[in-house]
Amino acid sequence: MSLLAGRLAAFPRTISAVAAVTLIGATFLAVPASAQTGPAKPPAAAAATSTKAETLDQRITALHTALKITPDQESKWTPVATAMRDNSAAMEKLVASKKALTPESMTAVDDLTTYQEFAQAHIDGLKNLTSAFKSLYTSMPADQKKNADQVFQKFGTPAAPTQG
Repeated sequence: MSLLAGRLAAFPRTISAVAAVTLIGATFLAVPASAQTGPAKPPAAAAATSTKAETLDQRITALHTALKITPDQESKWTPVATAMRDNSAAMEKLVASKKALTPESMTAVDDLTTYQEFAQAHIDGLKNLTSAFKSLYTSMPADQKKNADQVFQKFGTPAAPTQG
């Protein structure tokens, strides 16, 4: 099985995880969690590759709540949510187009080219999201910015068990 075939096999359960990438605006990863090895990932990367069964809209809503978006900030939040939806749709389209490929029909060059296409989609999505989020972030008061910084540091990190 080619490297790409292994990645694509894991994509159906991580489509919503790709949406998390667009949600958190941190680092985009082209490799699903099941194909990753190495040191522990930062919280944003962990969220991006999680296998949570959340929908994109649930993640958007959760971020909206966590960031404490006010009614006055809705006009700056809307482009953030739109960027997240657009990025998710673009990734889903790319995944669907690549699922049609059989591992036996792909050469090593095809595999690398496909990996490059996913990486480029992540980069393009991150640029769009960063631009939209920057506008929202710069409009936030200092305490809300601090909250946003903490949300992004912790997003996707499992809650520590409480001791009682």
